[in-house]
Amino acid sequence: MNHYTPDGWPNVIPRIFVDDAESLVRFMRTVFHATGDYNDQRPTELRIGDSMIMISDTSERPPFAACLYVYVPDVDEAWQRAVSAGSRIIETVTDLPYGDRRGSVEDLWGNVWQIATRL
Repeated sequence: MNHYTPDGWPNVIPRIFVDDAESLVRFMRTVFHATGDYNDQRPTELRIGDSMIMISDTSERPPFAACLYVYVPDVDEAWQRAVSAGSRIIETVTDLPYGDRRGSVEDLWGNVWQIATRL
């Protein structure tokens, strides 16, 4: 454990700025079973498995989307949840030569999610 980060926090934390951050938080909770609650007073801290991501409204900064590779237990189910939540399909779920089964979507805020399960 280091003494220069909050307890339990990784050294690198992706951060996304979007209009209507509360809706993106709901999307991530639905699609990725993220834990954490929307907070309008500071960046929302969400966890997906052992990873952390911060989500913020655009009140102080312009929108800034991300491209994230997310491992989940069942890529087919998570990908379908993302599509059902309004995401645009970039690539359907397929087995890749390097051992991942992956599909990609773009959410309503412009973020690209490469959703994968290791085979």
